[in-house]
Order: sequence, then C-alpha cells, then structure tokens
Amino acid sequence: MSNTLVIIPTYNEKENIEAIIKAVFSQEKQFDILVVDDNSPDGTVRIVENLQQKFPNLFLEVRKDKNGLGTAYIHGFKWALNNKYDFIIEMDADFSHNPKDLIRLYNACAIDGADYSIGSRYLNNKINVVNWDFKRLFLSYFASKYVKIITQIPIFDTTAGFVCYKRTVLENIELDKIKFVGYAFQIEMKFKAWLRNFKFKEVSVVFTDRKKGTSKMSGSIISEAVFGVIKMKLQGLPK
Repeated sequence: MSNTLVIIPTYNEKENIEAIIKAVFSQEKQFDILVVDDNSPDGTVRIVENLQQKFPNLFLEVRKDKNGLGTAYIHGFKWALNNKYDFIIEMDADFSHNPKDLIRLYNACAIDGADYSIGSRYLNNKINVVNWDFKRLFLSYFASKYVKIITQIPIFDTTAGFVCYKRTVLENIELDKIKFVGYAFQIEMKFKAWLRNFKFKEVSVVFTDRKKGTSKMSGSIISEAVFGVIKMKLQGLPK
C-alpha cells in the first residue's frame, strides 16, 4: 500500500480509463488509485473491474447518480482519510493532467513542505495550455484572475483541478459543508485551505486538452464559478 492516493473521478471515460490507470502505475513512485465513477453507462466500470484483477492497489467506488465533480472528490477524500493515506491527489481521467507530474506534486508536499500543491497552468501569468480554443482559454485564464481579485487569494491558478493535499488539510476542512459541486468546487477548496493558513506551492504544469471522450464543461458550471465566488466572498464562507 502506498502513502499516496490518486483520485480519478469518471463518467463515460471508457476511451481513457485503462490508459490513464496504467500510466499512473508506471511512475517511479508507487501510487494507489481510487476511481470514483458516477454509474457510467458506457462500460467504464467494467474496464476498471477487469484491471483490478491485475492491480491490487486499484480501488473503485461506484455512485448511483451523476452528482457533480465536487461531490465525487468529497466521496474520494472521505475514503482516503478512512484508509489512512497521507497524501491525496486529484487528477482527471482524460490525460489533461500529465501522470509524469504526479511525483512533482507529491514532492512539493512531501519534500518541500507544502500542505497542498497545485498543478498550475498559469504560474507567474505564463499560460501553459495546449489545444484549447481561444474562447475556452480566455474563460479559464480570466476566471482564475477574477477569483484572485475577488477573494485576494494569492494563487495564480485558482480553478486548477490537479492538486495534492496532505491529509491534515482535508481533516481540517469540513467536507460536508463544501457548497459547490462544479467548477467552483476547486476554488472553494483552495479558499478554505488558504483561510486556515495552510502552506501551498504552485508547480508549473502543461495542461493538454483531451483527445478522446467528451468534455464535461457546461454553462451551469461556469455560472456557478462566476456568481458563486462573489457569494462566497460576501458571505465569508466559514472555515
């Protein structure tokens, strides 16, 4: 058993799931993987179940409904804490996050002393995104800028979804009180960790848009981020 769990949420990822699991397991450091699937109708679950015969450190949790990225990660966080992992990493299934960067995120916490590390697409305002159209890039980049201005949080990529947490961070955030389930979930987690004075480190990564499968981005997710951040700041989310 590894000291580090990589959580991969899935919904209809049959084109990517086997390859991403094998890529994570091929890294020099041993990682365990938890796939949190929202009852994909495309056979994703069956692929993972077959791979479990080969990989004893591959775990699977299947939820009944598609309830949003945030709730999938919270489900995974609770599972990780119950199973005594020291480091917990969020990662997409579609190779937009490079598995080779897992060790860099881990080292930022385990060696460099950060409480949480962020795979940043926009560190020092340098854009490292491949294959996004201008509209999506513009939206993502300025969403992170907007969040930074509204909340005053000193993080360049506030909407990043490639993050490593020490267990102490997750233990001190009341996961059941996380309000957002979509794009804004990532913002809220970072904001609450920052309010508690946990130390963070941004690690520059290259984000590559998916080549297979369908993006889960939607207008409602974007709206939650834009209007949710204002509400979050005005209400002063409790720690």
